[in-house]
Amino acid sequence: MTQPGDDADSAGWWIYTGSGRPQDGITRLPDAPPWRRFSGQPLFEPRFPPDDVAPRRLGAEERALTYQASETVVNMVNTALYLRRPLLVTGKAGIGKSSLAYSIAYELGLGPVLNWPITSRSVLQDGLYRYDAIGRLQEANIGQLAGQPPAGPDIGRFIRLGPLGAALLPQARPRVLLIDELDKSDIDLPNDLLHVFEEGSFDIPELARLPDTEDMVEVLGHDTVGGVPVYQGRITCQAFPVVVITSNGERVFPAPFLRRCVRLEIAEPGRQALADIVAAHLGPQVAGESEAIIERFLERRAEGDIATDQLLNAVYFATSGGHAPSRTRDQVAHELLRPLDSPFTR
Repeated sequence: MTQPGDDADSAGWWIYTGSGRPQDGITRLPDAPPWRRFSGQPLFEPRFPPDDVAPRRLGAEERALTYQASETVVNMVNTALYLRRPLLVTGKAGIGKSSLAYSIAYELGLGPVLNWPITSRSVLQDGLYRYDAIGRLQEANIGQLAGQPPAGPDIGRFIRLGPLGAALLPQARPRVLLIDELDKSDIDLPNDLLHVFEEGSFDIPELARLPDTEDMVEVLGHDTVGGVPVYQGRITCQAFPVVVITSNGERVFPAPFLRRCVRLEIAEPGRQALADIVAAHLGPQVAGESEAIIERFLERRAEGDIATDQLLNAVYFATSGGHAPSRTRDQVAHELLRPLDSPFTR
């Protein structure tokens, strides 16, 4: 595999190199095109929990360090960065689409990834913010019983930003937002995202209709410590977030949505690329001992869909030092490398 960043001509314009080494290339990013400039103010400085529990639990750093980016991937990531457009990444399951977001965030020092996993029930509101109206009403009723003024509790304590809402906060450095498996959404969500992507802003009606005396209200952040100030019920970004949208290619998105995205299709890795992936996760020595398993993986991939993480599982099992009988090892390897679309009785 050609290592991105080795070509001097490429290095001249690449902000993201795919090398896995932290660097501050984001500071070299030129100004946005005139039609992609936003003016959110005042700037918000995010503060994260001291032990960074969520990224550590999700293995974010390991995913970033072991991600193997091809030159095509690096080129399209940088195109999205320059144009301030969402990156729509298409490819088969387990090929590393989601890991790309962690690689970008880690290399460019953009903080923890804001992850929005999509389901068939996901709506735009889920990504922007949640308002706990019932909780607010209950606390107001308790306050009245206790003889407190009828104005009720502070509304900001009952509004929590979602991952998309947090990504659009006015910050000097963009956050990375992963919208994972948009295929699973209902038919309306891609179109609902269009306005937010174009405007770089959204309204919180529960705050917008407050009296003018409450010009600023602090709400709960998504993954940050402390309150998040919202002015006049509207959040507008300053730096458009780095949006990575993944798709398994299971549906066709509307043309207006595609027109607003930079599109990247990740091809299945070849033999050398698979060896590089194994080496990145398990070490060069293990990769050298896994040629037969990689060959078997390629044979099974020709029969049907099979994910790269299945190869990693098979290699780890075969090289982890266990002493299972050879017949057992063969049976386990066969099952671990079973194509995802094959019948179980095969």
